[in-house]
Formats: sequence, structure tokens, C-alpha cells
Amino acid sequence: NGKFRAECLNTHWFMSLDDARTKMEDWRRDYNEVRPHSAIGNKPPISLMNGSGLEEPP
Repeated sequence: NGKFRAECLNTHWFMSLDDARTKMEDWRRDYNEVRPHSAIGNKPPISLMNGSGLEEPP
């Protein structure tokens, strides 16, 4: 929750509910599918779901 608040909620202005949903989904996808995490060997979490070290689009 801390990263979500610091990196998404505290940095964006939401003009409507749809705008908020779009921005939050974009942040979630970046965090889980693109951004490397040091705790798992600098790989994106999606790579663990795919069973490989390579990122694959959903």
C-alpha cells in the first residue's frame, strides 16, 4: 500500500472516476509487468507467473 500511495495516489490528479481507474490500472501494470523488483532478482513479478526469467506480455 505504501508504494501505491507514494507512486500513484500522491502523484496523480484524478479528474473523474474513469480517469482514476485508468491511471491506477496503468500503474498496476507497470509495477507488476514491467518494473524489475530487487527481491526477485531484478525481474518483473510477471516473469514468476510465466515460469521464466523473461517478461512476456499477457
